[in-house]
Amino acid sequence: MAHYDLEEQEQIDSIKTWWKMYGNLVTSVVVAASLGIIGWQGWNWYQRGQSAQAAAIYGVLEQATATGDAQKVKAAAGELAEKFGGTSYASLGAMLAGKQSFEAGDLKTAKTQFGWVAENGRDEIRDLARLRLAAVQIDEQAYDEALKQLETAHAPAFDPRFQELKGDVLSAQGKKPEARAAYKAALDKMTGKQGAGRELLQQKLDNLGEAV
Repeated sequence: MAHYDLEEQEQIDSIKTWWKMYGNLVTSVVVAASLGIIGWQGWNWYQRGQSAQAAAIYGVLEQATATGDAQKVKAAAGELAEKFGGTSYASLGAMLAGKQSFEAGDLKTAKTQFGWVAENGRDEIRDLARLRLAAVQIDEQAYDEALKQLETAHAPAFDPRFQELKGDVLSAQGKKPEARAAYKAALDKMTGKQGAGRELLQQKLDNLGEAV
């Protein structure tokens, strides 16, 4: 029995020695891990709160758009961008506000809204914003600025539209060979599901006449 007591005492002494050497480190690791978990949970809670508030403002923006209240649309979109710029609702709100402004003939505000998403949006919505911004710039005959938007990197799914608008710019500038090349590139990248768009694009190409 004493033999086992001695072994147990030796084990206890070993544990004590190990704890003296590494106890502070273990405690620090445990505390850091606990704080990390708490911080992560707090961040998730904060993000959920941000999204909920942004969703409510976006709902107001949608209602204002439906009723044609331009001032309320601008105010809601501005609040989303200023206070909730990190949420997807900010980009969606700016796109909706930009569309409303464009349809109302307010190209300056439309450019501001689309430009914000082009700078701050992510993935597909950023690409869509660049397309809409370029379209506004084409209407304003700001061709060089439009080309800058259309030459940015974008998702492959948007290739046909980027090339088509590039063709529109080059055609407006009187650069028929370059425009023809852009339209052909757009046609090559189109899928079979884009029948109506393909017909319109082919008409644009035909209107340029045969290559000299």
